[in-house]
Amino acid sequence: MTDVPVYKKKDFISDQEVKWCPGCGDYAILSSVQMAMTKIGKKKEDLVFVSGIGCSSRFPYYMDTYGMHTIHGRATAIASGLKLHNPNLEVFVVTGDGDGLAIGGNHMIHALRRNVDLKIIMFNNEIYGLTKGQYSPTSKVGQITKSSPFGVVDRPFSPTALALGSGATFIARTIDTDPKHITDVVVAACEHRGVSFIEVLQNCVIFNEGVHDEVTNKDSRDATTVRIEHGKPMIFGKEGNKGLMLKGFNPVVVTIGENGVTEKDLIVHDAADYNVSSMLTRLARPDFPLPLGIFRNVESPVYDTEVQNQIDNVTKKKGKGDMNTFLKSGDTWEVK
Repeated sequence: MTDVPVYKKKDFISDQEVKWCPGCGDYAILSSVQMAMTKIGKKKEDLVFVSGIGCSSRFPYYMDTYGMHTIHGRATAIASGLKLHNPNLEVFVVTGDGDGLAIGGNHMIHALRRNVDLKIIMFNNEIYGLTKGQYSPTSKVGQITKSSPFGVVDRPFSPTALALGSGATFIARTIDTDPKHITDVVVAACEHRGVSFIEVLQNCVIFNEGVHDEVTNKDSRDATTVRIEHGKPMIFGKEGNKGLMLKGFNPVVVTIGENGVTEKDLIVHDAADYNVSSMLTRLARPDFPLPLGIFRNVESPVYDTEVQNQIDNVTKKKGKGDMNTFLKSGDTWEVK
């Protein structure tokens, strides 16, 4: 490996004017990712950001790296092809809840299923922002939007549950009001070999203002979120006296010090335990605190590595081959 220059955040800021609405959560995400790039030990020319269509998809313009602004919902497919062609690249997919889970849902689940070594960052503002406020696959039931004037009747996706069900080997959730947490999660994703799926809760100041206010407001966030860390008990609350404990097979919220409950009774997070990861994807407000952190982190065969190994093995056995010979082999015919 060649020496990697020591980068500063400014090295990843492009010369393009950032065209998001003032106050949009995307600014914090951009800044956090730029900071993360200084910590991952990769050369700028080996970084690529691929996006589809949406507010989040302007991201590649604002990163002073290579980038591709592709078509609606197809970023994961294009990024998969890029990674297969050049496995040495660190390939990021930047998408939104509409781009990634609606028109792009099919491509998303198969990239996760295959365990392609992509770093997928999905901005979740529970609305279509670029096209002016239609409901998305993560909008809450009953929400009034431009395309649901009498309220959403669809049940929303849980992006982390979808990722887990699709076989993702790294799953995390973070939030736009905590830039350091975003940076730490992105760095951890880059250290992981295989697909990484990061849901970033993000505020749309125009069409869904305050959608995540309960878990971002400084007066309520300690009681409404739980920061999860591998190997540590699940504790939350302003006084740090609330926790999650198993009652049978089900999690319950308890108060440490009441009814004989101690810290030793609490669930200890294990990012390699499927059952723990599954439980975390199902915890939701108002009954439980919303988990923030790394839900799952396991090793599994990486798709692009396996494909390259297969190509190398076949080439070794049969030789490099010739395209012209291949096209004229097998069942061929001439049309006159």
